[in-house]
Amino acid sequence: MGVNKHYTMTQPCKIAIIGAGYTAREHIKAFADVAGASIVGIHSRTRSRAEALAAEYNIKRVCSSVGELYEQTRADLVVVTVVELSMNTVSQACFEFPWTALLEKPAGYNLADAVEIEVAAREKNRSVFVALNRRFYSSTRAALGGLTDEPRFIKVQDQEDQMAALAAGQPELVVKNWMYANSIHMIDYLRMFGRGTIQQVETQFPWRNKEPHVMHATMKFSSGDTGVYEGVWNMPGPWAVTVATHSKRWELRPMEQAHFQNKGERKLHPVDIHEWDKKFKPGFRLQAEMAVKAALGMPSQSVTLGDSLETMRLIHSIFQ
Repeated sequence: MGVNKHYTMTQPCKIAIIGAGYTAREHIKAFADVAGASIVGIHSRTRSRAEALAAEYNIKRVCSSVGELYEQTRADLVVVTVVELSMNTVSQACFEFPWTALLEKPAGYNLADAVEIEVAAREKNRSVFVALNRRFYSSTRAALGGLTDEPRFIKVQDQEDQMAALAAGQPELVVKNWMYANSIHMIDYLRMFGRGTIQQVETQFPWRNKEPHVMHATMKFSSGDTGVYEGVWNMPGPWAVTVATHSKRWELRPMEQAHFQNKGERKLHPVDIHEWDKKFKPGFRLQAEMAVKAALGMPSQSVTLGDSLETMRLIHSIFQ
């Protein structure tokens, strides 16, 4: 991946939205900015919220079911933004129809749930992608574009707070599987920057389900790259990613801002944040454009459901 580029869309793409919360709104903003894309319908279990979003963004159809949404719109792409515990049921309802699907992450509240979704998509031969928007950050793409073929040492620092998640109204089952619901944001970076397949995962400080504290795991990639996951649970800590090579070190902290440090220097050089990541929820604008390209059968860097499932498997390996 290189730095963000502007693409010119030459074909129209009809988009349907499922869900009417904050994330749905952010997707709508991003897709509305893509030339050739039009949002033609919305469905939510809370119809009043769907009607409010439709009025705000001039979406012509508010539908009462997934089936009605497809039949009324014949959309090329459906964007599914439902909560974790509803994703399996809603996504499988979507797989009954021949549109391309973009599922919000995580595509499954745990590994077993994710596998069930992936199997259902394969059985229906559907084209399904997952909205891992941090892959589309300009910071992520700058770092990927600035790395060479040298061996990489990747360190991911994660901080999670299950008590805060419960207090915010997250369901207990989702919080119990919070490493899939939220740590996926960070653990996916290990696969973004690590090349080849993961051949070994070793946990130095294992997961303590009844008393989460500090976790530490290492992994070896077939390319020779090394990854380290450091998770701090229910206590203060940062979200940060560093990628060190012999000639250059990259750092993402905050995640939207990339810095690099050359060999022989102590100074961190910031990289400009792309305008899209300032105007829209970071990563969403380029992600939207890639999803449109995927729905139209054009070359795309959208994250496949199978690719997302591999990150879910890595989470399972770290936390099992």
